Amino acid sequence: MLRSLAVLLAVTLTAGCAAAGDEGGGETRTGGTGPITFATGRDTTAYLQPLLDRWNQAHPAEKVTLLELPEAADEQRAQMVANLQAQSNRYDVLGLDVVWTAEFAENGWIIPLERGLFPLDRFLPPVVETAVYKDKLWAVPYTSNAGLLYYRKDLVDKPPRTWAELRDQAREITKKHNIGGYAGQFLAYEGLTVNFSEAVQSAGGQIVSRDGAEVTLDPATGGTALAFLLQGLREGWIPKESLSFKEEESRLAFQEGRLAFARNWPHAYGPAKAELGDKLGVTRLPGLDGPGSSTLGGANLAVSAFSKHQQTAQEFIRYFTSLENERRVLTEGSFPPVWSELYDDPELIERFPYLPVLKETILAAKPRPVSANYNQLSLVIASSVAKALGNPSPETADDVAASMKSELEEIIRTQ
Repeated sequence: MLRSLAVLLAVTLTAGCAAAGDEGGGETRTGGTGPITFATGRDTTAYLQPLLDRWNQAHPAEKVTLLELPEAADEQRAQMVANLQAQSNRYDVLGLDVVWTAEFAENGWIIPLERGLFPLDRFLPPVVETAVYKDKLWAVPYTSNAGLLYYRKDLVDKPPRTWAELRDQAREITKKHNIGGYAGQFLAYEGLTVNFSEAVQSAGGQIVSRDGAEVTLDPATGGTALAFLLQGLREGWIPKESLSFKEEESRLAFQEGRLAFARNWPHAYGPAKAELGDKLGVTRLPGLDGPGSSTLGGANLAVSAFSKHQQTAQEFIRYFTSLENERRVLTEGSFPPVWSELYDDPELIERFPYLPVLKETILAAKPRPVSANYNQLSLVIASSVAKALGNPSPETADDVAASMKSELEEIIRTQ
């Protein structure tokens, strides 16, 4: 089906070849065809295997095997890094969190890809940027993601556009109905980094420059963002139990009726709709003076530098990110696709009414810093914010933001 690309792929892959033997070392790779392994996080909706079966039926000599890694992103990364540091050829196609692109590229674990082989002009532009590092394409967007505000339409006349509106509505609902007002993901992990980053962005700031080379956090803006969360905890409309929330805990709290508002990813829509029906509302995250800015999430597909069959791996990525399969990513996997036109499809909008809001959110979202040391940056952000949330004093906000900036600058200076 894709054999016409063989010559072009062979030329392209020469630039990305790497030394590898059966488990590291050996001859230099210049592409190659044959069976491949697709390593990605655990498929919790069982939608992947039918897509792989379609490929396997059409490519009996180049079958793909699914290797499911742990569900938690940190554990996925740890297993991939251990494999790639050993220069093992066990993995061919890698399902990467969008924040790993720079690290994997910088370390020579994945190969650069030829832009012309993929219909990137039909993808959502911010999503494409997550796969680019130092002006080269290192992966192909597969799914996107952006944070949304879920709310109870039976309790809210008009969804909030600003933090002040969210605060007023959440306080009133908490007092009147004795339920939590608002929560996101406030446990000290990557989710808290995302939530704080969104607050900073929604206050008009940015923590680190797009290229990861400079800390751009203004302590006053960071203090304003943190103060919003601290105020909620002090006043009680952000429940203290949310300090232990990850995505699943906040999803359950909202759909079980214990929250009026919740920040979460699009995957929470299906279960919430099934539980709440017409009571469910979805809108953009609020900001300081108007609609806020979400952090861009999602997954990209990359080719291991140590794969024996890099040509097949690239052909598989072309197949897997095609328009037909991206539709299935949404309809069967419930993940946001990367093709822009799918968000405007009337049939899909009827089934997934949040698509127009999600498209608007993704286009206004900002990616996390492109840095080979992203994990260190994220750890500093999450730990600093978690410490402040555990002691929600209004005097701490600016000081925490200033201290955070100093720690982040130290990481960048030493990278």
